[in-house]
Parts: sequence; structure tokens; C-alpha cells
Amino acid sequence: MAARRRRRRRFRAFLTLALSVAVVAVGIYGVSRYAGESQILVREQCTAFIGSERHTLAPDQAANAALIGAVSVERGLRARAATIGIATSMQESKLRNIDYGDEAGPDSRGLFQQRPSQGWGTEEQVMDPLYAANRFYAELERFDYSSMRVTEAAQKVQRSAFPEAYEQHEPTARAFASALTGHSPASLDCTLRRAEAAGDAAAVRDQLGEQHSPLLAARAEVDGRRLSIPTHASGGLVDSNELTQRTGWSIAQWAVARAGTENIESVSFGGLIWNRAENRWVQGSTTDGHVIVTVSAAPGTPTG
Repeated sequence: MAARRRRRRRFRAFLTLALSVAVVAVGIYGVSRYAGESQILVREQCTAFIGSERHTLAPDQAANAALIGAVSVERGLRARAATIGIATSMQESKLRNIDYGDEAGPDSRGLFQQRPSQGWGTEEQVMDPLYAANRFYAELERFDYSSMRVTEAAQKVQRSAFPEAYEQHEPTARAFASALTGHSPASLDCTLRRAEAAGDAAAVRDQLGEQHSPLLAARAEVDGRRLSIPTHASGGLVDSNELTQRTGWSIAQWAVARAGTENIESVSFGGLIWNRAENRWVQGSTTDGHVIVTVSAAPGTPTG
């Protein structure tokens, strides 16, 4: 009898342990599946590298950095100008289009905290990122910024109460500017969750024309979710050269930096592809002389 009771106790203990293990396993499976489906654990960020240095921005900040970099390219400025522009906006607004100022400038607004009362434009204008970036560069072009420290050039435009504050942002600004002007190929990528809405390839083309390359945007072709952007304005075939490569990488990394705000699924150029699944550039088949941007489908839409 005693032996039988011991066997029953051991069996009950084993059964309890087995049930506990099963409950824990089901719980872990449920949590991991939920995390996978909701992507709640994905930390969204955009990264730019210069050598071994790694610099990060939030996706909305990267999108604004892309606009600032693109406008410098469209105006034919040096990459140094993009570095100064991005560093300035990082200090003034943290690269966000804010609708308020501070005690020193209560009417300051936008990416560059430009003041209507100081002749920068109307409040509506300085709150338009495209206008604000162009207005900043219009002032920067008035002097030889290329021979100045970043903080000195920024201060000459902004006339800030904190003239040395821009210096701290130079490394990150330089990393993103180098990528966005095409001087550092495949050096900018973004880690993003699945898109929550469909993208609009035609809208991406229009933004490219407004911000970066009107001529190339005019020759770009939209086919459903796919946008094909040439890296040269000629109607014929043009051999790949330093200029077309730099132009292509500038556009490609502009698109990656704006992928979060524009629901872009993938970007390909120069034998490399960035997509949301990989969250980095990987080798793949690309189209010679073109940047291919594919926007996201509506959630639940079959893409096969």
C-alpha cells in the first residue's frame, strides 16, 4: 500500500510538472507570436555610417534630414552645405517641424526655427519644410561656407544666442549628409515595422521632383506600386560613371530615409536592395541606370 501511494504521488507530481511546462510553453508561443505579428519589439530607427562610426535618427527625423539633403542637391550645393543644414535643424528643432518657439524667439517656427518677425517669411511659409530648407540655403549661399566650421556657418545664418551649439551635431549630420548626397553608397538604412497603410508611388515621384531632381522625376515611370527613376536625364543609354552613381545613391538613400513616412517597401540600385524584411542593404538583382522604389501594398493585400 505504501509503495502504491508513493507511485501515485510521483505520478501526480510528474503530471503537475508536465502541465506547468505545457502552460509555460503555450504562453511563450503566444507571446512570441503576438510580438511577431504586432512587431511590438521592433525598434524603429535609421542609421548612417561613416567608416566604423554609427549614427542614428528616428524615422521622422531621417525623413526631414532627407529633405534637407535633397534640397542641397537640387540647388547644386556641396555636401558640406547639407551637413550644415542638417546640423542646424538638429539643434534648432531636433529635425522636427515644430509649431512653437522659445523665450528667445517666441515666434520661431519650423525645422530651422525661422522667425517671421525677422524677415524669414510668413508663419505658413516657415512651417513648410521645403520652403524653410530653401530659405536656409539661400542665406548660406551668400558667403563661403565651405571654408568655415559647421557651427560658424550655421551661426552666420541663424544668429543664435548659442553660437557654438551646432558643433555637437556635426558627426551625425555629416554621416547622413554624406549618404544623402550620394558620396557614401549603401551607408544609410532604416529598421521599420510593417507599413500600416498603402504607399503611393506617384506621390513619391512628385516629392522627388519637388525636393531633389525635377528633371529625373519628370522621366520617372510609375507602374502600380513600382517607381522607376533614371539616374540621368538623357533619353539614350548612358554608361555608368561617378556622377550617375552618386546621383543614384543620393536618390536611393533619400527614398530609404523617407520609407517610414511614405510607406516604401523596398529600394534597389547598384546591385543592392534595401527592404523592410531585411532592414538593410543586401545583394540582389537591380536595373542598370535606375533606382527602383516599391511602395507598400494595403495591409492584407496579397503581393505574390
